[in-house]
Amino acid sequence: MMDNRFATALVIACVLSLISTIYMAASIGTDFWYEYHTQSPADNVSEAGRSIWEEFVSKDADEKTYTDALFRCNGTVGLWRRCITVPKNSHWYSPPETDMTTNCISFSLSDQFAEKYIEPGNHNSGTDLNRTYLWRLQFLLPFVSIGLMCFGALIGLCACACRSLYPAIATGVLHFLAGLCTLGLIGCYVAGIELLHRKLPLPEDVKGEFGWSFCLACVSAPLQFMAAALFIWAARTNRKEFTLLKAYRVA
Repeated sequence: MMDNRFATALVIACVLSLISTIYMAASIGTDFWYEYHTQSPADNVSEAGRSIWEEFVSKDADEKTYTDALFRCNGTVGLWRRCITVPKNSHWYSPPETDMTTNCISFSLSDQFAEKYIEPGNHNSGTDLNRTYLWRLQFLLPFVSIGLMCFGALIGLCACACRSLYPAIATGVLHFLAGLCTLGLIGCYVAGIELLHRKLPLPEDVKGEFGWSFCLACVSAPLQFMAAALFIWAARTNRKEFTLLKAYRVA
């Protein structure tokens, strides 16, 4: 029979795990990890900016090209997509509009693993290994984190089927590793953004800030650690008390 303390701890751990999984999934699937804000995106897209918009949606757009467009057009960046805000009608014969729409384009799988250059946009400047591997890690780590939590949940279901609390230790360890992956993701993303802005500084009239998708990942990490602590504590303490009770009955 399970003590009420351990049952309560497991319920709380499961709720924390579910919330962190939802937050992490929402963070991966949304495009607001980093946001740029400029005062007049409509003016920036007119005339001189129109060619940048056309290059932004091109599959051959390099890092400097789409980053410049993000600066000028209230861009947002996610792990999978990049978006800019443009007028709905941006033809050469139309006056500037205030009716804006957000257009996005996805990073292809080859984009995720492409090399980053010391001078963004200059293929002859050599490979920037730091930014290259930071970008690849920020793509891979969230999926590792989600996978570890799902595997931990599977072990938890097996533990329930076997009516044993001890496998919850493995669930806790997996959640702890998932939390480390999430922290690594956050660190890689922040470092990658800082290194990019050293290469391509923000214009004076542009402000950049981390968005709510990034904040969801930041909240998910401590939830994973708290769930891990509860799983491990409940399993170890229950096992210890069961061993002492068994020894007492034998004696």
